[in-house]
Amino acid sequence: MPDEIQEHAGVPVLVCDPAGPPVATEQDALDLIGAAFLGAQVVAVPANRLDERFFSLGTRFAGDVMQKFVNYRVRLAVIGDISAQLAESSALRALVHESNQGGQIWFVPDLDALDTRLRAAR
Repeated sequence: MPDEIQEHAGVPVLVCDPAGPPVATEQDALDLIGAAFLGAQVVAVPANRLDERFFSLGTRFAGDVMQKFVNYRVRLAVIGDISAQLAESSALRALVHESNQGGQIWFVPDLDALDTRLRAAR
């Protein structure tokens, strides 16, 4: 399945293919944002597509990627199980908790949970 725009809870979402290329650079994130400009308001990226540096906050990669999405006003949803990464880092747990309190960046287990968040955000 290629990355494709799908409607979720009435919101156009760029749903990224779990087997697609990794998001390993800021340019990779910008490419997803550019693809979202074709009609999506949210980019749903499977956690397995994010370079491991994303989950190691000392690298600043997560902050750089997340800031790109905020700057371009495109919401980001990281989809999937990140419990192993959360178990290793209290800082990551805090970031995920704080992000999930807002409306711009979410960490959710699956697309059904994203649908729930999108309905609640209306």
